[in-house]
Amino acid sequence: MKSQLTRSDNEALNCMKTVPLIRILVVDDHSVVRDGLASILDREDGMRVVGCAATGEEAVGAAQRLKPEIVVMDLVLPELNGIDATRLIIQALPRTHVIAYSACHGSEHVNRALRAGAHGYVLKSAVVAELPLAINAAIAGNQFVSPAIMAQMAKGVLGTDIPRSPFDLLSAREREVLRGIVTGSTSSDIGLHLSLSRKTVDTYRGRIMTKLGVANRSNLIRFALEFELPKA
Repeated sequence: MKSQLTRSDNEALNCMKTVPLIRILVVDDHSVVRDGLASILDREDGMRVVGCAATGEEAVGAAQRLKPEIVVMDLVLPELNGIDATRLIIQALPRTHVIAYSACHGSEHVNRALRAGAHGYVLKSAVVAELPLAINAAIAGNQFVSPAIMAQMAKGVLGTDIPRSPFDLLSAREREVLRGIVTGSTSSDIGLHLSLSRKTVDTYRGRIMTKLGVANRSNLIRFALEFELPKA
C-alpha cells in the first residue's frame, strides 16, 4: 500500500526545499587540506562547497565569479596572502563572510585577519566541529574565534592590540637567526656566523615559529617575506 504523507510531513519537505544552502569557497594552497575541507563541509547539513582556490589571487577571482556566502581562507598563501585576499573579497562582496582557517595562532595573525574583515578565526589544530560552528555563526551575523585563542587572550598571552610589526615579538638574536633562515643558510652556517651551536640555533628557530604562529620552516620563510622582515 502506498504510504501517504501527513500535512506536517509535507510542510517539513517544503521547508527543506526552500531553505537555501550555504555556498562555500575553500582556499588553501595544499590540495590535501582543500580536498579534506571540501569533503567535511559537503557532509554538513545545509552546506555545499561550490569551489576551491590555491592562491590569494585565485580566491579573489573565484569569489567574484561564484559569489559564495562563505569563504574559508588560509592566511599563508602564494602570490597574495590570505589577509589581503580577505580585504579584497569583502570590499567587492560585502555580503560574503570570510572565515580565517589557519595554523597561525599569533596575535598578529588573529588581529590582522579580523581587522581585514574576517567574520571568524578557526585554528587548523582545532576540532573538526569548530569550522561549521564558525560558518553558522557568521551567517547569523556573529563572530566565532577558536576557544583556544580566546583562552590565550583571557590569560593575556595574546594582546588585543596589533603590534607595529610581528617581528617586534622577537628578540634581537631571534631576528638574526631568522634572517639567516630566510637567506637559506643551514643551522650550522647560522651558528658559525653567530658563534652559536647548531642545537642552539634550532632552539631559536622553534621559539621564533612559536612566537609568529607558523608550523614549519617553509611557512616561516614565507611569513618573513610577506611581512618584510627588516634588514639588520
